[in-house]
Amino acid sequence: MAFTAADVKNLREMTGVGMMECKKALTEADGNIDKAVEWLREKGLATAQKKAGRIAAEGVAFATVVDGVGVAVEVNAESDFVAKNELFNEYVKGVAAVIAKENPADVEELYTKPYGNGKTVKDEQNDKVLVIGENINVRRFARFPEGVSVPYVHMGGKIGVIVNLDTDLPADKVETIGKDVAMQIAALNPRFWDKSGVTQDVLDEEKKIMMAQMAEDPKMAGKPEAVREKIVMGKLNKFYEENCLLQQEFVKDNTMTVEKYIASAAKALGGSVSFKDAVRFEKGEGIEKRVDDLAAEVAKMVK
Repeated sequence: MAFTAADVKNLREMTGVGMMECKKALTEADGNIDKAVEWLREKGLATAQKKAGRIAAEGVAFATVVDGVGVAVEVNAESDFVAKNELFNEYVKGVAAVIAKENPADVEELYTKPYGNGKTVKDEQNDKVLVIGENINVRRFARFPEGVSVPYVHMGGKIGVIVNLDTDLPADKVETIGKDVAMQIAALNPRFWDKSGVTQDVLDEEKKIMMAQMAEDPKMAGKPEAVREKIVMGKLNKFYEENCLLQQEFVKDNTMTVEKYIASAAKALGGSVSFKDAVRFEKGEGIEKRVDDLAAEVAKMVK
């Protein structure tokens, strides 16, 4: 079956793939548009597998609320340029919507869920790899179906935060409180939400370090151990203030802690608000990034 330039243009608009690839697909499919799309998808799958070994440490950390469900998700790509790509960001938002609706247990299960266009999330991702030309991976996600969730995205997707609140007020009334707390989390990245969440092994390690420091201090070394223990307990309060969100000094008003800010803001609104949980994703954290060797790349090209 013959095909025209208009068919090539139509296929390109349908798939987002380059003109030459579309022409080749129509040739392989004998001019049949549906078969050409299938051929490109099959090629996209092969391309995705080929690119799957390449390090994806860029991308975006995204946070949103879909039908009352809070979602934070990190989707990685190979370059920060892709984070500005409209198709990539559409995929990220689509993945967040699937997480909200389908409640997958993990990323592996997420990939099997329907994306909403007749494809699975994995199929959609493979198509995006073909069009964008980079390895793409959903790395992690968090989902909050209860309470009121407030999302915050920092620096265009470098950090995504969801703050989950327990409140008797409407969601729009507590949005400012949630965003203020989310911005604090994004900026200071506390190790714990509340001092009650600090584990005994962490406390023991901090005490050990503090006692060792005092043993090295000539002014403290001669003091009785009971006195040094009391000093250590005082220093632990400082540890809580630096490492626990609710005990931290509130960045926007250093006369109060975050916990007191929430209580004060809730009282002003005529209701109750308490912090339940949160998640903070920073794109690429913990992923070893590729270091390109330009000389080696050039050498490969001239061989």
